[in-house]
Amino acid sequence: MLKRILLIAVIFQFSACSELQQVISQLPNTGITNDQIAGGLKEALNNGITNQVTKLSVENGFYKNELTRILLPEELQKVDNTLRSIGLSKLADEGIKVLNNAAEDAVGEAIPIFVDAIKGMTFTDAKNILLGDKNAATQYLQTATSETLYQKFNPIIANSFQKVGADKIWSNLITKYNSLPLTNDVNPDLTDYVTGEALKGVYTMVEVEELNIRTKVSSRSSDLLKKVFALQDN
Repeated sequence: MLKRILLIAVIFQFSACSELQQVISQLPNTGITNDQIAGGLKEALNNGITNQVTKLSVENGFYKNELTRILLPEELQKVDNTLRSIGLSKLADEGIKVLNNAAEDAVGEAIPIFVDAIKGMTFTDAKNILLGDKNAATQYLQTATSETLYQKFNPIIANSFQKVGADKIWSNLITKYNSLPLTNDVNPDLTDYVTGEALKGVYTMVEVEELNIRTKVSSRSSDLLKKVFALQDN
């Protein structure tokens, strides 16, 4: 009886949203505890990391994934187009690949940061995620980790550029472009750009897994996931 009273008290806190009330009002009959709800959301996020984010850290993990492939920033698209138009497509492709390879090197740093953020999730966080937008879990993770990930990714990407010779490749690319007649010189900060694109790619893949779990019962790989996410199906 005490548990039921406490649960009803929690429900009244969300009374402003009728849709939320309707879903949560079913909780007393589900046998799902607060810890299970939080545990289910943590498992879903961990699955996103295990099933999707780790794919980005392998060779060509970014480059061969249409959702995350890093292309040139807008101000450099003209460099790419011009080089291809004069028969230097291979050089242009090489320049794009090194951007993606640098992002792959950095992704490994994301996993422990994600794990810490997931461990810190509260029951309130979990409930808001469960009954929130289709990408609410991804948004939570992005809010909790983006600043730390940027600080981790940026120096790794800068080092990766140097390690694989990206600095020389891009120096060659831009030198060739700048030597062409009727072009304006270009000298962008590619490290900052690739860091931002790498972060987008990571969160994109977490969102892919979240959407799978929310919309496909077959993607709920454990009894806990099936039980918890059944609440948002109603």
